[in-house]
Parts: sequence; C-alpha cells; structure tokens
Amino acid sequence: MKTLPISLVAVSLLSSMSHAALAQTPGAPPPVAPASAPAPAPAPAPAPAPAPALAPAPALAPPVVWAPPAPPAPAPMLGTGASPIELMSLNLMLEKGLISKAEFESALHDLQESTGQQTASQQSVVFGRWATTLYGFIEGDMILDSTRSLTEVPGGTLIARGGTSNGSNARFTFGVRNTRLGIRMKAPEFDNVRTTAMLESDFLGNQPGIQTGPYPGTPLPSNPYTSEGAYFTNPTFRIRHANFKVETPVVDVLFGQYWQLFGWGSAYQPNSVEIQGLPGEIYARTPQLRISKAIKADPVTLEAAIAAVRPVQRDSGMPDGEAGLRFSVDSWKAAQTTGSTGTQTAPLSVAVTGLLRRVEVNQFATSSKVTNELTMSALAVDGFIPIVPGTKEKKDNSFSLQGEFATGYGYADMFSSTNFGVGFLVPPGAGFATTATSVKATYFSPDIDPGVVAYDGLGHLHGIQLTSYLFGAQYYLPGVEGKLWISGNYSHQESANSHYYAASSGSVDRTALLLAQDWFDVNLFVDPVPGVRVGMEYANTRDTYVDGIFAVNHRGQISGFFIF
Repeated sequence: MKTLPISLVAVSLLSSMSHAALAQTPGAPPPVAPASAPAPAPAPAPAPAPAPALAPAPALAPPVVWAPPAPPAPAPMLGTGASPIELMSLNLMLEKGLISKAEFESALHDLQESTGQQTASQQSVVFGRWATTLYGFIEGDMILDSTRSLTEVPGGTLIARGGTSNGSNARFTFGVRNTRLGIRMKAPEFDNVRTTAMLESDFLGNQPGIQTGPYPGTPLPSNPYTSEGAYFTNPTFRIRHANFKVETPVVDVLFGQYWQLFGWGSAYQPNSVEIQGLPGEIYARTPQLRISKAIKADPVTLEAAIAAVRPVQRDSGMPDGEAGLRFSVDSWKAAQTTGSTGTQTAPLSVAVTGLLRRVEVNQFATSSKVTNELTMSALAVDGFIPIVPGTKEKKDNSFSLQGEFATGYGYADMFSSTNFGVGFLVPPGAGFATTATSVKATYFSPDIDPGVVAYDGLGHLHGIQLTSYLFGAQYYLPGVEGKLWISGNYSHQESANSHYYAASSGSVDRTALLLAQDWFDVNLFVDPVPGVRVGMEYANTRDTYVDGIFAVNHRGQISGFFIF
C-alpha cells in the first residue's frame, strides 16, 4: 500500500482545524447607551465585515492499493480469425458442429484399432476447424516360452525340435517394444470433401538380431548383431501407418502405408494378449493407392475397394492388385476387441478379398541372364458374427464369433514370419571356382524374399501353396459393465507343396521344412481402472515337420496397457 507524504497530511489537518475555529467565533457586541440622558437617536451600527471566505480543505485521497497489471488480450490466431487453440473430444467437436457426422465416423474407423471405445472421448487439439489427435498405448510384456524359438511376436516362426538345445530349454522375455504412438490430423471439411492424415509408429522396428556370443561382440559387417540388452532397451522406432485420405461424395482415396486390403485390414483381428500377427492370421501393412466406396442403406452397408499395392518383388515391374467387397448389418452388433486394446461394438459382417500378383525371378543359374515369370493369386474370406448382442453402454453377456479362411499361391508375406522353412536351392556350379590366377565366387541371387516362390531341381519356378483358417470367440462376463471378458482362438496353416523343393539338393535340410502348424490360446482381460488394462494368456504352438516330427511350444504371457 502507498501512503501520502507527511507534509501534505499536516497541511491538510491544520487547514481543516482553522476553518472549524473561525466558523465558531461570534461578531463584536453593539455599544451600550448611558442611563442618565435620553439616548439620541442611535446611529445605525456598521454592519460587521463578512468573514473572509476560506477555500475548502482538500479532501484526503483514498489509499492506493498495488495490484498486478491485467494480462493483455490474446491476439487472434493467424488464419483463424479470433479462434484460439482448444482441447476438446471428438464427441464435443460433433456437438459443437466443428465436425460432421461423417467426419466423426471416419475418426472412429481410423483410431478404434488402437484405442477402441475411448476413441470418441479422445482429446484433440482444435485450431479453428483443424484438429490433431494424439493416441496410442504404453505396453509392458512378460513372456515365458518352453523353448528358445520365439520373440515377442510369434507369427509363423518355426518351433525348435526336441532333442536340441533350443528345443529343450526355456526362454523368458521382458519387453515394451509394442508400445504405440499415433497422430491423426484433420483439415476443415470443404464442399463435402474430407481430408485426413495419420502417422502411427511403434518400437518393433527392423534392427540387428541378438548375437549368441562370444561377448562382447565386434560390430563388423560380418557380425551385424547387437547385444540382448541393446535389443530390448534401445528398440528401433518404426512406421506402422503413414497415409492421407480424401473422402468425397463419389469415392474415397487413400495414398500411403496402411493395412493390406487383402484380409480387410484390422476389422477381423482376433482378441489375444499376444502381439499381432498371430500364427495363421493375415496381418500385413504396405504402401498402396486405394480407391473405395461405402454405400449405406440403413440398416446395411456395402463397401467395395480396389488397390494398387507395393509388389512383393520390386523387380517384377508392376504392382500387386487387390480388390474386395464387405457387407455389414449395422443394426446387429456385439462387443468386439481387436488385438488387445481395440474394444468397440461391431456389426455382423462378411468380407471377401482377392490378390493377384506377378513375379519375375532370376533364372536358376549362377550367371542369370533371363528371368522366369509367374502369376499367382489368393482368396480370403473374413467374418464377424454377433451371437448375443451388446452395445457401447452395455457389453455384459455379449458373445461373438469371428473367423478367417485363406488359400492361394505365393502370398506367405501376408502372414508374420511365415515361410515354412522354404529357401532357395543352390544351383549347380555355385560356390567358388578356382582358376590358375584367382578364386572366383559364384552366387545365385533369386531377387525375391523366401517363402513366396521356389525352384525345383530342374529349374522350374513354383509358387508356394498355402491354406490357413482361424476362428475366435469373445465373451463379456455379466455384472461387471464390460470390464472383464475371456477369449479364445484356434488357427491352422499348411502347405501342399513346400516340401517338394528340397528333395534334389543336399544343401537344404528336409527336416527344416514345415508341413503344418496348429496354434490355440485362451485369454483373460480386465480393466481395473480407467485407461489401464491387464491381460493374461496361455498359448500352444505345434509344428508338424515333413519327416513326421512334432515340435511344441507352451507360452504364458502377462501384459499391461495404458491406453490414451
């Protein structure tokens, strides 16, 4: 608090006191006449002089109280008039009219795989009619395997045979590499045209494998391995999805990396604690250009899509082609969790997709001058069937089934870590040729990833045949508001010809070739508090090799998720 100077206060007090005293002094009394003589006519008494007018005392100023200065008004954001940056959920954006119903449904479609029913309440940074949504989850895994065969992601990896060191000893894995982070961006809708983009990543990137010793390893080109500690604590950040989408009243166009259209993407992923993709599950992402159209005729929806996709062999000179149809009954829904975190309600649906590809593989010779061409195709049918319905508000007692069937040639890359042990034979003359002056190495480069095609001993090119099916069930226990459920899955995959292409070569061990693989699991999930999920699983993988030997792996897994 500020105070007035002492001198000013003193002057003010003296002035006030003088004014009060003068106001109380009476005027002089009139003269008294003598009593002995009659008084002459008295002269009029002079009027007393008026008191001089005094200036009013200055009033005391009120005390001055210090206060911080008011903050300046925020300047309008560039390009948005007076619109500030705000945080609001997709639900609130829909209520305020910042996004249309179609934009809202598009956001649910893009994010539900990762965040499920929480998608509608996701907080977005809103800048006028632009919006950016951050989403994902933190995952921790504890995994115990009965053999030394698998990493965190099982896929179609071969199980080590009994009687070997790897087949007779256990492996314990701790990991966080499946932690996921995504950003979805939305531009303002313009003339019924909606544009969005998404960038999604995790830490399961392609990095050097784990060295088996001696320790410490020497980082040489001939020893491209890393330590176990570096592999699990310094994982490689990788792209899962990176694409933009333009949705128009006529068609929708997607350009960039996204789910393969074959198998219809993430819509039919089974519910499991294990990291996707599971044995026998179509699970693949790739760069593509896709055109699709959804026709809604309440209560049903029909979707059609075609895509030009990154070819399985870059040197084939042309992209793979994929196409599909999906039919859904939107009024018949049940609770569904895709993967481990994508809890939602999904309608009865069935999807049929096809794949057509051509490869041009270097001739089966050490000095190849021509290529052998081969055209291959595959078909997949997927479905989700609500048995006991469920809604977003009431998942209790909801029960559903889902399944996938696929068959064809040369499409093993659509599955995780699946090649049935098939490699390429070594053609005659390969190795080292010694001349009088030097030693020359001669190699055969097939120019394509293993497991898709193979040569026989006569140099004929064949596509690897593959048939798979997978079935799953989910049941949400009553009385717990959808926070406790169980699930189970079974898959089988086999090849009718993979074992033919090693018979004429001693360089390939026939015992390493797989005839079939069977897998099943059972899972328990619980959501103890908002944002947190815990899952427990038992899984069993059984490989049948071409020589009739079985190899089995038992897996127990506990995983925790913080979903945001």
